[in-house]
Amino acid sequence: MTEIHTDRLVLRDWRESDVPIWAAMNADPQVREFLGPLLTAEQSAASVWSFQDDLDRKGYGFWAVEVRDTGEFVGFTGLDDVDDEAPLTGVEVGWRLARSAWGHGYATEAARGALRYGFGTVGLPEILAITTATNLRSQAVMRRLGMATDPADDFDDPDAPEGPLRRLVVYRLPSDA
Repeated sequence: MTEIHTDRLVLRDWRESDVPIWAAMNADPQVREFLGPLLTAEQSAASVWSFQDDLDRKGYGFWAVEVRDTGEFVGFTGLDDVDDEAPLTGVEVGWRLARSAWGHGYATEAARGALRYGFGTVGLPEILAITTATNLRSQAVMRRLGMATDPADDFDDPDAPEGPLRRLVVYRLPSDA
């Protein structure tokens, strides 16, 4: 069990008590705006145990994020292998937070913790971040993390229908940055 502590957050293993809150997040159209269709409670629960399995097997993955002062579960952040269908390989950092946690700097803080772990513990030479071209809030987090983009890396998601969720942008951060 790996826990990552930041000034205000704890990145930790998943708990059964996280599942209903996670399911509510994945049923929220604003949270899912750049991610595709809403998830059912069953799909959300299955994703939690898949995330925990990755953490147990690989030593990294998507950790549950809680606020240190209150113990409130507010979402996830972590590291994941880039999808096999993508035209590039590597490990990406990602996050998803409940709307109540937006605007507090939690995504940036949690992602910094995950990046430190990825570079320092896992020994990754580079970490990517991928989002839709229309997700300007996540792109702002990527820039705050010191990540840079090259339009030559951008690609169309082969699983997404034509529309605003199809074009993906790629940001990169080398370990020596």
